[in-house]
Amino acid sequence: MGKTILLKNASLLNEKAECIQNQNLYVRDGKILKIVHQNEDDASIEAQEILDCSRFYVSPGLANLHTHTAMNIFKGIAEDVTADAWFNEMIWPYESKMTDDDVYVGTLLGIAEMLNNGVTVFADHYFGEEQVLKAVKETGIRGDLAPTLFGATPEFPERLEQVKEFIVNHRNDSDKISFHMGPHANYTCPAPTLGQIVDAAKELDLPIHLHVSEEDVQVEKARAETGLTPFGILYEAGGFDCKVLIGHGLWIEEDDLKYLREDTWFAFCPKTYMKLASGKGGFFDYYKQLNYGFGTDGAASSNTLNPVEQARLFALLGKYQDRNSAAYTASEIWRHLMNSHQAFPFGSGKMKEGAPADLVIWDLHQLDTFPFYNPVSAILYSSGSQNVKYTMVAGEFLKYDGRLKMDAAGLMKEAIRLQKALLARGKGKAEVTY
Repeated sequence: MGKTILLKNASLLNEKAECIQNQNLYVRDGKILKIVHQNEDDASIEAQEILDCSRFYVSPGLANLHTHTAMNIFKGIAEDVTADAWFNEMIWPYESKMTDDDVYVGTLLGIAEMLNNGVTVFADHYFGEEQVLKAVKETGIRGDLAPTLFGATPEFPERLEQVKEFIVNHRNDSDKISFHMGPHANYTCPAPTLGQIVDAAKELDLPIHLHVSEEDVQVEKARAETGLTPFGILYEAGGFDCKVLIGHGLWIEEDDLKYLREDTWFAFCPKTYMKLASGKGGFFDYYKQLNYGFGTDGAASSNTLNPVEQARLFALLGKYQDRNSAAYTASEIWRHLMNSHQAFPFGSGKMKEGAPADLVIWDLHQLDTFPFYNPVSAILYSSGSQNVKYTMVAGEFLKYDGRLKMDAAGLMKEAIRLQKALLARGKGKAEVTY
């Protein structure tokens, strides 16, 4: 039996946006052992560590539903450019000359930022998966990896086999690690190769994580070439036979809804859409019919890896575009922040006995959030990383009393070295185009 931790006299903020005060929450062996009102506590449970939470709010951890974590090494490198230039002139040429160290340290930087913001699980979509996996294991966060596959490259057959072997070799490494098959998108994976990736997912009994209908130009090009939208192309390839995690889906159309299943999830990343002027799209027209949560995309486009910020922007954009300030309520947005966990196999995101002890302890007695009248609204509209006092994953504190367990200073020093080397190498030639 492992160490027992007591979060004493806490206000619990559950996945339904309900707040239950004066609770004692016990953690043991990575799970929530017991939740009981402090006046009805069970003296038979002996805690080896007691944390006074009388001024704190405790919630399930946050989930980042779509990110390219290693791209933290590129944070701020491609500003004030068009989407075409962002991909073809900046990011993909720089990525073509990335080293293993770039991917590893970039992923560590991203994980550190996420833990600092209360993220306990994230869905990654990137290459250099060995380095990504190494970083996830070392830090203790939960990670879902989708090694990126570009079907249009000459080495695609070998790369597909490499990814399959990687997943088979590591899928049982840890109960904090899971996998998706990761085709990049329909415009970088022609129909035959997209079909091969879908077949591989079925063979390995895996879900799929890919980009779909990010921009209107993608939809128009797909329709001109095939008569189908990107959602239709994925359907024709058999993709919706699997559980699917859609990165973005901003330009979804009404006719696309027929392809979706109950286990189709959308990762909405509004900061990227605002940054790259992607337009309103159809998502806001149909969002009530979709299973959606929030991702951050990569730091080269979204600059930050904080799902609360993305949820905030979603709510504000929705109110603004619909000219309805009573819509997109704080409690509704909070529930979708928590719903993001359902796209993962870990069972996290629940405030109940037996659930994984993946928790955030919020200190709202800070200048940016105080005074507050509703903790959900305070978190959604006012909070920052300084309000995340503790981040716990599987019963282990990875941020404690406002400080990360990771060596953030050493990590930033290493990032400076890699940044200089990256700029000195310059851009290469990308094998794919946007």
